[in-house]
Amino acid sequence: MPSTSRDPSPGALLSIGGFARLAGLSIGALRHYDSVGLLVPAVVDDATSYRRYGREQLETARSIAQLRELEVPLEEIREVLGADDMRRRRELLVRHRDRVGARVTRLHRVLHHLGHLIDPSAHDEETEMSDTATPELDPATQRAVAVALFNRVWELLEKPDRTGADDDELVNAAHASRHHWTSIGTPKHLAIGDWQISRAYSTLGRAEPAVHHARRCLDNATTVTDEPWLLASAYEGLARAYAVAGDRAAAQEWKAKAQTQIALDPDPDNREIVERDITSLPV
Repeated sequence: MPSTSRDPSPGALLSIGGFARLAGLSIGALRHYDSVGLLVPAVVDDATSYRRYGREQLETARSIAQLRELEVPLEEIREVLGADDMRRRRELLVRHRDRVGARVTRLHRVLHHLGHLIDPSAHDEETEMSDTATPELDPATQRAVAVALFNRVWELLEKPDRTGADDDELVNAAHASRHHWTSIGTPKHLAIGDWQISRAYSTLGRAEPAVHHARRCLDNATTVTDEPWLLASAYEGLARAYAVAGDRAAAQEWKAKAQTQIALDPDPDNREIVERDITSLPV
């Protein structure tokens, strides 16, 4: 199959879906970073337009993901990644930190005045208690934690020599990631979270919680009408969970639904990811 090499790199190449999972980035983000020249695939197939990335690109991709979570603009990320030395990189990050700090100060002032306008006496009482109260995580921090935990789960799932402690961390990290999406995520995020929990339990051979979370994934996936791959993944998750439970008929039924559903997705990258998961089903 013909392909166009773009900054080829040694070692095994990863599909855009597999690379996205390991890097903590969405497929859409990777496509955008390719279009602006920030993170170019190692190889792009001329016939199918499939993108392939080298594992050695993961460090750069994860750095980009981390900087985006810290709200660093893309052009500044380009500067940070291209900095010749640590001193220059530090200068760029300090500049961004100072800009964020100034914004935080302004917002605190806005909140203070709004509190007085809404209820002066209550606001004064809250101010007195603020030194001892435990602050809640802001949405940006919750999202960053959820993504980091999600990525950690994939690292553990792909670890060939997991220990018992790794298995415990696998389950705990999957649940924690899903928890952080509860208050800030969309049904899509919640479905993906439960799908990953189900995948973790299926991998560990624990059928009952695998089926339970696959069902929860399906409940949310059915409400997302513009992402055909998500429903296909929910079906795949149920097929895997029922296979682990020993219910071959149910596993075959959900596998067939997954195959039919993923064929409806027009995006070849989405199809490739889910089709790979379907192919790996123990059915």
